[in-house]
Amino acid sequence: MKQPDIRSARLRRTFERCSNEGRSALVGYLTAGDPDIATSLELLQTLAGQVDILEIGMPFSDPMADGPVIQAASERALEAGTHIGDVFALTRRVRDAHPDLGIVLMGYANVPYAMGFDAFAEKAKACGADGVLMVDIPPEEGGICDDALAGQGLDRILLLSPTSPEERIRLVCENATGFIYYVSLTGITGADMGDMDDIRARVERIKSLGRLPVCVGFGIKTPEQAARVAAFADGVVVGSHFVSQIAHAANACEMRDCMSSSAEQMRRAVAAAT
Repeated sequence: MKQPDIRSARLRRTFERCSNEGRSALVGYLTAGDPDIATSLELLQTLAGQVDILEIGMPFSDPMADGPVIQAASERALEAGTHIGDVFALTRRVRDAHPDLGIVLMGYANVPYAMGFDAFAEKAKACGADGVLMVDIPPEEGGICDDALAGQGLDRILLLSPTSPEERIRLVCENATGFIYYVSLTGITGADMGDMDDIRARVERIKSLGRLPVCVGFGIKTPEQAARVAAFADGVVVGSHFVSQIAHAANACEMRDCMSSSAEQMRRAVAAAT
């Protein structure tokens, strides 16, 4: 087995543990501060207890890669007064409770750019993050942030999609660390998945060219879909499905119960796909 180029010891151990157990890693996403900071902490802690890697979204007013479910989550978080400092504080609380959990901050370039990438990377490391995924900074533009992240030992997660040409796949394989996030469809988060055979073939091609684990996300809404992806991917990313539990619940208690139940179903489906 090829050794992945992973800066974070926690992420490396996570993928090694899952590989040794013969299964994919379950990666779950929630937007920090949704629907408010106190409830968000409960939900993040709940999801953290079920997943291998937690993606914590940094709310932003124009999340261009996200569908209506996650867009609404950002709107709720911002309306609740969530700032980047709150994201770091929430991440720190999750890290303190889950010392072995992989944690990735996910969002858009505007927030770290406004703060300054050096200051952002320092605070991200201090709060316990292992990596950062900035959707709108492609590898060609990585010069604005790569050194800052590398200086703090943070992994730089990069994206590939069904429309990525061969040269882009090679470029991402050469520049990403941590893992590669393969977007399973040509669209926004929460849309319907593409053809599973095509997704499998693309993931296998990416893995043949690089040394990193490949995680598949966008459009995974059911345990059945998660299990099918887990049969060939190193990680299964579930985002909109978890976020939707917040909008559909009547109160914080119901949100927590729905989150726990849906995460457990996804975890069992991924584990059973071995």
